[in-house]
Amino acid sequence: MKTVALTVRATEKQSIRWKQAADGEGHRAVGTWLAEAADRYLEAVASAGKLIPMGWRRSAVFSVRPASQEMASVTGAVSHPFAYYRGTNAGADRYSDFYTLVYFPSGRIIATLRSAAQCRSLASELARSLGALGRKRAHRGSPAGH
Repeated sequence: MKTVALTVRATEKQSIRWKQAADGEGHRAVGTWLAEAADRYLEAVASAGKLIPMGWRRSAVFSVRPASQEMASVTGAVSHPFAYYRGTNAGADRYSDFYTLVYFPSGRIIATLRSAAQCRSLASELARSLGALGRKRAHRGSPAGH
């Protein structure tokens, strides 16, 4: 499994509470406890029917497969596994009144919508569904169905 290192800033009170909680739950380090706590939070958000928060990186260049079926580079916003750009399935157009949501890994177009906000909302909804599918697959693959 590939891992990344993150830095978290906390007050002294938070640090003490987090260390106590990590110890109480059998974690050797606060970092592993924080990672588990963040995962539990996101699962609770998804199971409550709320949209998954996504961080969008703007001015990103990515590949898309427009109607011409030839991969093309466009500039837009990315929040893995989704991206969107201003334009339609005919291609990017900075003067367009439409925005197109793309499945980032394959460059396939999902939908063309009236606003960037609609693209972000649909991506969040789809991310929630993809997360639920991932949890179901992990559950089926666990020993004795647990």
